[in-house]
Amino acid sequence: EVQLVESGGGLVQAGGSLRLSCAASGLTFDDYAIGWFRQAPGKEREGVSCTSSSDASTVYIDSVKGRFTISRDNAKNTVYLQMNSLKPGDTAIYYCAAILRRTWVFCSTGAMDYWGKGTPVTVSS
Repeated sequence: EVQLVESGGGLVQAGGSLRLSCAASGLTFDDYAIGWFRQAPGKEREGVSCTSSSDASTVYIDSVKGRFTISRDNAKNTVYLQMNSLKPGDTAIYYCAAILRRTWVFCSTGAMDYWGKGTPVTVSS
């Protein structure tokens, strides 16, 4: 059974930092691109960042560029999202998801094969 388990969410003041983790099991981690997505109250789920397995290349949405960093540790089957300079607009449930592709090009909300249950991030002003 494939499982993706997110952790690291919480309440932080604007300008603060959090590091999210996504621990994967039940799959051949190296075969999957892994993405972080978020869903704010009343809004649609959106992709935040994704990392390839083939060359660890990454992609980010414009609103988090320069503030968020995605990384993966294939030895630990874990992907991280370091979030710095957090803003109230970053408040959302954050999900990790996996797609059986080696490149982030295929990462999108409707394409992922597996999803975690999410971890909440609240940024106070």
